[in-house]
Amino acid sequence: MDDTIDVEDDGGKDLDDDELFEELENDDFDMTNMREQRIEELREEVAKRKLMVEHDHGSYKDVTDEKEIMDITTKTKHCVIHFYHTDFRRCMIVDKHLEALAKKHIKTKFVKIKVENAPFLVEKLQVKILPCVIAFTDGIAVDRLVGFDELGNTDNFSTTMLELRYKTAGVIEDDSKKDKRNQVKKSIFGRDYGSDEGTDDDY
Repeated sequence: MDDTIDVEDDGGKDLDDDELFEELENDDFDMTNMREQRIEELREEVAKRKLMVEHDHGSYKDVTDEKEIMDITTKTKHCVIHFYHTDFRRCMIVDKHLEALAKKHIKTKFVKIKVENAPFLVEKLQVKILPCVIAFTDGIAVDRLVGFDELGNTDNFSTTMLELRYKTAGVIEDDSKKDKRNQVKKSIFGRDYGSDEGTDDDY
């Protein structure tokens, strides 16, 4: 018995490179559609960035009304709020770094407010030591920087160090997709923000 299996000849033949490219050119797949889709995506991104700039994203704004601060934290996806006092030198150091980050990361809103203009929030958020910078995502506090202890307890920390902190917290975009640190998220009116220990200015 012959165990040979006959394979039906489909009458076809191998295509050389030229014939293969010709087949691809005749295919229904249209690269133009992909190009147009990408252009539309870029247009949407430009429009979104323009809207952000119009709403003070990309700048470091000094807010005088604490109600506006509350609106920002609840209506903005990502924001960083600096509670400061004009007499505290380290607050001015923080300003320099946050202003640089605001220009670089326009999708995150950076603002500051004098503690004397925010008595309600100062009490609710337990702002006792300055500088105090609280970052929010969707109205939830995800990071709290009190003084410079976590920045090496030095006035000469780099903007990059602060930038990495906020990337890790997920407050600004991190292209490297690093894992977010594990931390408890608390609402803007939450309690127990942790220890206020530090060597910076008591308010």
